[in-house]
Amino acid sequence: MAERLNRFLGDSPLRTLLKLLVISFIVGVVMSAINWYPVDIYFWLRDMVVHLWETGFAALGRFGSYLVLGATIVIPIFLLLRLVNYRR
Repeated sequence: MAERLNRFLGDSPLRTLLKLLVISFIVGVVMSAINWYPVDIYFWLRDMVVHLWETGFAALGRFGSYLVLGATIVIPIFLLLRLVNYRR
C-alpha cells in the first residue's frame, strides 16, 4: 500500500508535502506581489460568462434583424416567382 502511495505521489508523502509547501509559499509570494488573488479567477470567469451571455443574445438579436430584413426582399420575390411559374 505504501509503495502504491509513493508511486502515486512521485515520492514519499513527507517529501511531497514539503515540496508542495515550498511551491505554495513561492506562488503565494508572487501572487501577492502582483496583487492577484484566487477570488479574482472567480470574478474573471463570472464576468466572462456574463459577457458571453450578453453578446450571445445580442448576436441572436442581430441574426433576427438580419433575417427579417432579408425576408422582406426574399419572400415577395419567391412568391412572385412561384406565381409566374404557376401560370405556365
